[in-house]
Amino acid sequence: MAVATTKTLAFTAIVLAALLHSSAAQSTYTVGGTTGWTIPQGGDSVYTNWASGNSFAVGDILVFNFAVGIHDVTQVSKANYDACSASDPMLIATTSPARVTLNSSGEHYFICGFPGHCSAGQKVTVNVLASTSAPSPAPMASSSPAPRRALTPASAPSPASTASAPTPSTSPVSGDSPSSAPGPSARPPMTYTVADSFGWNIPRNASLFQSWAAGKDFMVGDVLVFNYSAGAHNVAEVTSDAYAACTTTNPISLDSRPPSRITLTTPGEHFYLCAIPGHCTAGQQLSINVTGEAGGASPSGSPSPGSGDMAPPSPNSAASLAGVSAAALLSVFVALLF
Repeated sequence: MAVATTKTLAFTAIVLAALLHSSAAQSTYTVGGTTGWTIPQGGDSVYTNWASGNSFAVGDILVFNFAVGIHDVTQVSKANYDACSASDPMLIATTSPARVTLNSSGEHYFICGFPGHCSAGQKVTVNVLASTSAPSPAPMASSSPAPRRALTPASAPSPASTASAPTPSTSPVSGDSPSSAPGPSARPPMTYTVADSFGWNIPRNASLFQSWAAGKDFMVGDVLVFNYSAGAHNVAEVTSDAYAACTTTNPISLDSRPPSRITLTTPGEHFYLCAIPGHCTAGQQLSINVTGEAGGASPSGSPSPGSGDMAPPSPNSAASLAGVSAAALLSVFVALLF
């Protein structure tokens, strides 16, 4: 009777430890990293490179951070992905951050369903491998013969191994602290003069303003300064669709008094153009992506970047807690055996 009870307890310990390990294996990935889910400056290679640098498994979670109303997340078939078509979608998410759990292995295809966004590079393919949590019980099973032999010397390694288990598990926990503390990297708000000395004018080439913005990190609290001649130009902030069509119908804001100073108050994409007829189509337009908040570690108005920063530590924390729990359970059952 005692032997049967011992075997039952040992088997239960193995199953519980395996379940804890399986739950810890889940990882969360923020699509595009700090870039978020937006029209990328470098085309679809931005998301291709991001995906190739990660290993996805069944059960993992993708987090899409985007500006609500000008982007969405649409999961499609490969044919529609290649054609940048949002017809017959498998999934559509319009609220941010969108969390998508990868429930099956194989390739998964995501695009932005807004017209023109996919063809501009807002698309990503992730290759999902089968869950890696299944083989985890195998190492645990190797410790089960010790109770069956019921030899006193065989029991000695078990407490030693369980005693050493918590030691490595504390390493990921301590590692979480610096990664989840963006405070040291926070900077004070900055003021950017659009296009520097060239100012807000009809550019010599259409890419001038985007080239100027490409090397800069805009954050909530920063200020844009538009220098131009009064009466010759103005600054209109518009929606993504209006920006693409070079139209100023129902602008978000319009200023014609230079220098125009615009404080960036929200994260996400912001679109500006000159509303004087013909100026936008000649290249006088600018789009920027605003992330985080200058001078603050946890901006209350920018949940998307925050979730991107905090998402990666979660699997590590879960793994460390699972390791400690599994070790504790095994210690209890070893004590009961002897």
